[in-house]
Amino acid sequence: MLISSTVPALDRVYAEHVNPQWVRLLNLLQMNERYEKCSGTELFTSSGRRILDFLSGYCVHNAGHNHPAIVSALHEELDRGGPAMLQSHVPELAGELAQRLSELAGGGLERVFFTSSGSEGVETAIKFSRAYTGRAGLLYAEGAFHGLTCGALSLMSDPFWTDGFGRMLPGTQAVPFGSIPDLEYHLATRKFAAFIVEPVPSEAGIKVPDPAYLRAAQDLCRRYGTLFVLDEVQTGLYRTGPFLAAHHFGVQPDMVILAKALSGGLIPVGAVLMTEAVNRSVFNSLKRAMVHASTFGENALAMRAGLATLDVLQHESLGERAATLGAAFRQRLSQALSRYEMVHEVRGAGMLSGIVFKAPQQLRLRVAYEAFRRIHPGMFGQVVVMRLFRDHGILTQICGNNFQVLKAAPPLVVTNSQLDEFVAAIVGVVELMHAPVTQFDRVPNAFHCPAAPEAHGRPAKGFWSEALGLARRAVNV
Repeated sequence: MLISSTVPALDRVYAEHVNPQWVRLLNLLQMNERYEKCSGTELFTSSGRRILDFLSGYCVHNAGHNHPAIVSALHEELDRGGPAMLQSHVPELAGELAQRLSELAGGGLERVFFTSSGSEGVETAIKFSRAYTGRAGLLYAEGAFHGLTCGALSLMSDPFWTDGFGRMLPGTQAVPFGSIPDLEYHLATRKFAAFIVEPVPSEAGIKVPDPAYLRAAQDLCRRYGTLFVLDEVQTGLYRTGPFLAAHHFGVQPDMVILAKALSGGLIPVGAVLMTEAVNRSVFNSLKRAMVHASTFGENALAMRAGLATLDVLQHESLGERAATLGAAFRQRLSQALSRYEMVHEVRGAGMLSGIVFKAPQQLRLRVAYEAFRRIHPGMFGQVVVMRLFRDHGILTQICGNNFQVLKAAPPLVVTNSQLDEFVAAIVGVVELMHAPVTQFDRVPNAFHCPAAPEAHGRPAKGFWSEALGLARRAVNV
């Protein structure tokens, strides 16, 4: 594929050798920035912009970007020159991290298998649940996002993620999230090894269930011999307040999948926590001591990153902070957005929040809104993301399986003033989308004066006018 000569040299190299469509998409959304320094919640670009991160790498940066304590711990581990990946020794750091995780999780989750990603953790859960139960079937919730390996994809109902990749695992079945009757109907067949579910489905739209749902789901799984497995890749590590969202809902799963935030944002780390009985069903003899393994899963840098990250999260009380600030943040958002007809609700738990949009009733807005939905269901949400980024210096994204929900998930070290900055920014964008369709507005020039954007302005099209321009450009991408 030929890449335009106007694309910066480094972008051209990436496009030519990695993924040209990613470069084209970022350029289309006017979000292709080069970042020079990242610290806490702030990202600084080579063009002089300061961006507030309200995405956290999809809940990777719970401890903030480049936390000095985690960086220092990794430096020390490298300088030590110890065994990083011998593959033929007992890695002491892995034992130490596993003990810490088990103590924090409680509920009989006494064993840990380490991975390098959440998708790999889901694959582990699939294999271990099948080994323990002797069953092959797998239940999952509609709208879930569990990863992009073939096993994980088999637990996702949106064909966008699976189209073109051939047949997925047989014997998987989706059930509506929150429906106990549907869940029991399938569990009663006693064909399913596990019900793998996110306690707060993030990409499905930050759906916070009634606590009774997960408790009832757990009870049904126990009754019918199916393992109750929680995918806490996004919700774990204090994102929703407690160490696990499972603690928030008062359940004790048979397995918990962790990743993302355990890395401190620096070294890939994943972990599958499980009961001793589940672990023993796989590692049940000397012959099977290595029947399931991950090359990089217990490497010293990954384990050190995990230990240092837990230290930061605990010593800085980031869980309590997430619960308190998150609740106040959603209240401020709800109050500020309540007068706008296209905002349905603000929901979430801890520092994982979603702003839910809906179709407008006013004819002048509905015509434009429906036009863009016909072009692409995600067009409306991407314009919101683009305006937040370009005009207000806020990085976030719409939910991957629900384009009507804007995610707000900053690092847990976010300050009150930064939360207020987000509230002001989203109010500005929502105000703009409710303005007359043909209106041209003045918007902050975040390119040239990131410290005081309100001091400068530039002519720009209104929300719907610019959305039309984006749609026209998208046709040519």
